[in-house]
Amino acid sequence: MENTVNTLKQTNNHLDILELNKRYRPLTPKQRIEQLYCDFAQVDVMLTSSFAATSAFLLKLFSEVNKEQTVYFIDTGYHFNETLVYKDYLTLLYQLKVVDVRAEEWKHQFTTKDETWKKDPNLCCSINKVEPLEGLKKLHKVWVSGLMHWQSDHRSTLDIFEERNGILKFYPLLDVKKEERDGFISEHQLPFHPLISKGYNSIGCEHCTIPGDDRNGRWNNNPKTECGLHL
Repeated sequence: MENTVNTLKQTNNHLDILELNKRYRPLTPKQRIEQLYCDFAQVDVMLTSSFAATSAFLLKLFSEVNKEQTVYFIDTGYHFNETLVYKDYLTLLYQLKVVDVRAEEWKHQFTTKDETWKKDPNLCCSINKVEPLEGLKKLHKVWVSGLMHWQSDHRSTLDIFEERNGILKFYPLLDVKKEERDGFISEHQLPFHPLISKGYNSIGCEHCTIPGDDRNGRWNNNPKTECGLHL
């Protein structure tokens, strides 16, 4: 155990992941984000958002804590138009600094002509979602995402901080229950994604998303439940 802890301290700017989780668990999501900037420099923080479903929750909190934080949006080229409209709306509403991230054009064109999402959705996600972030991950120490325990079996196993593939992952909303999320959205009158009213509760690329509860509509009810970003 001692060797493992020492490795974590060296990897994560001398901050022990076990200690981080212990300190952050009692905090509210907003307090966790505030504390993040005490433990890490802004330049070390990578915040991503899919601008899907209820992304407004996390983005509102960050806009209240630090409007200067860059928000990276992975533009797969296959998003619903409603997602792009929602992204533009939230960007203006919360005065966000959004940077689009895309796959190399020739790789994206390959998946379009090949219709890779039909034959090999894992490869399509790898090309259009996972690979575009690889370079950015090397420039940051901590990656923030809005994952929550109740969203999938995989996500139910996560902790607020974890080390994965060479970067420290931070999930400030992880233990927020679905009812608590909905209550926060209602109380603060946050805007839902336009497709929520049409039965889409988890929204990805247009080719691979149908209406469904939680993440059941992703990849057209295929057993696949994660794009690979958070695995």
